[in-house]
Amino acid sequence: MSSVDFTKKPVIACIHLLPTPGTFNYDGNVEKIYELAIKEAKAFEKAGVDALMIENHRDKPFFPDTVPNETVALMAGVGREIIKNVKIPIGLNVLRNDSEAAISIATSIGAKFIRINVHVGAVLAPHGIIQTKAHKTLRLAKSLGANVEIFADAGVKHAYPFAYKNIKEEIRDLSVISNAIIVSGETTGSETKVSDLITAKENTTKPVLIGSGITVDNIDNYYSSADGFIVGSYFKTDGKATSFVDEEKLEKFMNKVLNLRKKGQWKMF
Repeated sequence: MSSVDFTKKPVIACIHLLPTPGTFNYDGNVEKIYELAIKEAKAFEKAGVDALMIENHRDKPFFPDTVPNETVALMAGVGREIIKNVKIPIGLNVLRNDSEAAISIATSIGAKFIRINVHVGAVLAPHGIIQTKAHKTLRLAKSLGANVEIFADAGVKHAYPFAYKNIKEEIRDLSVISNAIIVSGETTGSETKVSDLITAKENTTKPVLIGSGITVDNIDNYYSSADGFIVGSYFKTDGKATSFVDEEKLEKFMNKVLNLRKKGQWKMF
């Protein structure tokens, strides 16, 4: 299983796990979590998605820092089962910001990348004050001999920054300690500002991914400049992250992406 190939402007689909054990909305059926995650992983792979990112998205309210052991165990178990069932690269996002758990799980199950929402600075979010753990995360990765890439958010959604006056400064700092930069809209599913993408591309040599708001109708506007796309809620019924994958929307989107790749006719800003 290879790492994410940025030369093809990859589409990374999110697997939003059902509520995991111990969380507010967990219904006691752990088998259902595994079954749905594997089903969605196979559907994404069949449609031509390039990579998958597993998230404990339905575990709200999130821990702002360290998640409990049961969350780590569940995500490791599900992640390994997905890896056994598909051939595309797998990544992890342990919400809201447990980068140490993400590195540990990824290293232990053979995942290729992790997403870190706050990798530099600090933000005020609905879950409290969230701050970087880069000093611990990078040392842990080194000690584990982790061959895991870090995709880090700049101007992370659902949050207000403390440390940075503008996204340009944050991107420059992230570029030193990350393998790719993610720019997103203000909330889940909201469209990413074109200006943020341009700023990111001007201030880093690392790949820049669009982290939210990409649809079959607007991807043309970003395709020429973005290096990849993380798609979550758009692939769901009614565009809601808590819904299930709409395979018709998924197929239509991936057909559009494949056509863009074949034609090379991308709309410039």
